[in-house]
Amino acid sequence: MSLSLRDQLLKAGLVNQKQVSQTNKAEKKQKRMEHKGQVEIDDSQQRMAKEAMAEKARRDQELNRQQQEKAEQKARAAQVKQLIEATRLPKLNTEDYYNFVDDKKVKRIAVNALMRTKLSNGALAVVAHAGGYEVIPREAALKIQERDPDRILLLNSHVEEADEDDPYAAYKIPDDLMW
Repeated sequence: MSLSLRDQLLKAGLVNQKQVSQTNKAEKKQKRMEHKGQVEIDDSQQRMAKEAMAEKARRDQELNRQQQEKAEQKARAAQVKQLIEATRLPKLNTEDYYNFVDDKKVKRIAVNALMRTKLSNGALAVVAHAGGYEVIPREAALKIQERDPDRILLLNSHVEEADEDDPYAAYKIPDDLMW
């Protein structure tokens, strides 16, 4: 059986029996006073333990929130991928291209005349997908825009204001000019 520190010090000769008995007497007196409520109990260790537990709970809650955000972000990315793959139009091999801007660079995608008109009118949109570009319908693009607006590269909004006094109302400005 291991000896207490007090017994070990006594055995080693670093303290004498009188000092040990004085220490025992002082400890008993302190406990008696604490029990009667005459001396304030030192609860700093308990307070520190409670603070540590509260800090650990806060850290765990923050970590849980971060993990939940990552899971939600992953789910949104999967939904966007599924929407694009389910609604994308087939790629064409034509010499007719539609130009658009991606990250301050002009990019192009092969289209036919009908697709060009629909892209200009906002009925179709261009999205970034798997390192390339896909053409999808406007409804799917709006759903993707709710989940990840950075994926939408081109979504024209076709708004015509009818001004009664406009002298150039008969002259429509084309926005689908070939470059």
